[in-house]
Amino acid sequence: MNDADPITPPPHTTADAGDTTRTGRPEQPAAAAIRDLLDAVCDPEIPVLTIADLGILRSVRVDPDGRNPVVTITPTYSGCPAMDTITRDIRTVLARHGYPDATVRTVLLPAWTTDWMTDTGRAKLEAYGIAPPSGRATVRGGTVPLTLSVRCPRCGSTDTREMSHFGSTSCKALWVCQACAEPFDHFKVH
Repeated sequence: MNDADPITPPPHTTADAGDTTRTGRPEQPAAAAIRDLLDAVCDPEIPVLTIADLGILRSVRVDPDGRNPVVTITPTYSGCPAMDTITRDIRTVLARHGYPDATVRTVLLPAWTTDWMTDTGRAKLEAYGIAPPSGRATVRGGTVPLTLSVRCPRCGSTDTREMSHFGSTSCKALWVCQACAEPFDHFKVH
């Protein structure tokens, strides 16, 4: 935690020293094998994305005998209704592969940001017809980004406008393309 502000951690720190959000696979072979299993767990609201693509799979650790994994995840926002399903899906996958006593921890600090989404995840969103987040999340004390236009994932035009700040889920906004007249979701930067 930041001494100046006990609520907000300093930028680029993690709540878990085993954080693999930015580093990829864990170094421990047993944890890496479990991470490979979890790479197939999909987000229930956007099934084209895995929890690894989305960046919510924070870390995988195992005890020294390799039998009791601890998986750490961070929700896209603290009230995300998909977290119960994601937790259940993680436990199901691990139980099927011989880890019935796995622990799934949810951590809220640092808060998830679209910066943790992988490039592969962003490409999958666009191919699925959802405009991926553009730019980087605002850093505390920095400038507030203003989205004037979002590139249409169907035709590529930037002649678009926001119809509603809330789309099919809280993390998306509803936009429409003036060129092809198609509505589309835009995954908001946060």
